[in-house]
Amino acid sequence: MTFLDPNLWQGKINSNGWQTGKGGDLKVTEPATGAILGTLGLATSDDVRLAAERAAEAQVQWAQTPPSQRAAVLRRAAALWEENANEIAQWIVREAGSTRAKAKIEVEVAAAECWEASTLPLHPAGDVLSTDEKRWSIARHIPVGVVSVIAPFNFPLILSIRSVAPALALGNAVLLKPDPRTSVSGGVVLSRVFEEAGLPPGLLSLLPGHADVGEAVVVDPHVRVVSFTGSTAAGRRVGQTAAEHLKRAHLELGGNNALVVLQSADLEKAVSAGAFGSFMHQGQICMATGRHLVHASLYERYCAALADTAKNLPVGDPAQENVMLGPIIDQRQLDGIDAVVRASVDAGASVLAGGRPSGPFYPATVIADLDDKSPAWNNEIFGPVAPVRSFETLDEAAAIVNASEYGLAVGILGDVGEAMLLADRVAAGKVHINDQTVADEAQAPFGGTGASGTGTRFGGSRANIEAFTETQWVTVRPSIGDYPF
Repeated sequence: MTFLDPNLWQGKINSNGWQTGKGGDLKVTEPATGAILGTLGLATSDDVRLAAERAAEAQVQWAQTPPSQRAAVLRRAAALWEENANEIAQWIVREAGSTRAKAKIEVEVAAAECWEASTLPLHPAGDVLSTDEKRWSIARHIPVGVVSVIAPFNFPLILSIRSVAPALALGNAVLLKPDPRTSVSGGVVLSRVFEEAGLPPGLLSLLPGHADVGEAVVVDPHVRVVSFTGSTAAGRRVGQTAAEHLKRAHLELGGNNALVVLQSADLEKAVSAGAFGSFMHQGQICMATGRHLVHASLYERYCAALADTAKNLPVGDPAQENVMLGPIIDQRQLDGIDAVVRASVDAGASVLAGGRPSGPFYPATVIADLDDKSPAWNNEIFGPVAPVRSFETLDEAAAIVNASEYGLAVGILGDVGEAMLLADRVAAGKVHINDQTVADEAQAPFGGTGASGTGTRFGGSRANIEAFTETQWVTVRPSIGDYPF
């Protein structure tokens, strides 16, 4: 029996153990070939209700579990990611259309997230406050209770585990709703790891489903915090619904991230960085480089070199070939990418490389001759498309970068001093000098501003503690005080 043996989860959800979901079957499909890899169960809103009730019950005991024991579960989970890395990565390759290198990164990050989360139970749990009263005054962090995690398809493992691990470590229970397109690599794998790591039943429920299940895990009265990663449009709906029910919603949303290539940048290295930023995982990354802003003195050469790089990147089924770009996750996403490219060409843009889909694949594409109104410049494409424009001055570069409604990540390539001056003027949750826009580490704060979300809500002890605990004020007097009543 393998670690992810389908006999364990075939046709099932995981709510206080593997059981049949009330919503029927969910086909697990390989985007590169259309092959059916297995079948999961679909949850319903009733399944969510039952899971939330069990989670609330189990969470009380889990919060009282000694912190060293909670830390031990997270350490065992980290070791299990490492021990089963090859099998898990193969599922990510086939179900998410990931290259082997990208899948390997996901499993490595999952382990790192659990190692990092294992430090949280033993982290200082609050502060001693000053007070004018004759008493002790303490602010302490306590678990929120039940956390719902809603994760997307593109990095299904990372974007689930980065909320699941710290939420569990801090004494909470979790309802996990992965994207229906990647519910094995974004759901089953987490269930199996934490099962084997010794997490008590009821604390992590796997609830694959569609919009009705997404709404249910937000509105359920047992849920106190919602951690959502996905599109800005969906995030607005989740945030609105959570606010109506007085829930905290941590929203990590889309991005149209700018890579600024200064006049001083090494052209060859800048092109390589730009290609990675735009084409990694077919551009299906919130941090993908969606706008290349190149100094006018380098613009023509940069466009030519980036187009040449794009034309030579192999595209195909990553489960069968050594490729740099795999399939787009589904036909709807593929059609959306192509529509933006065609609309930009109709508006006057020039395609320098790629630009035409082939089956489930979209090649690395470079577009030039853009302006402020070009669809490829204004929109998050979520595909392997690199739009390129030029600039003359730092003032102009800052204005163009900040003109976007998104504020997730900015990369700046070239002289560090000049880059620092620009970094101080751009609005973004992350700024990377002499690096492209795609970067993530378990111990680093992650989030965006504007249409990219509600700020830093993931990564590192401070952000995770703020996200998944409540701050409670506690006072202690040596004896009952005297009152004028």
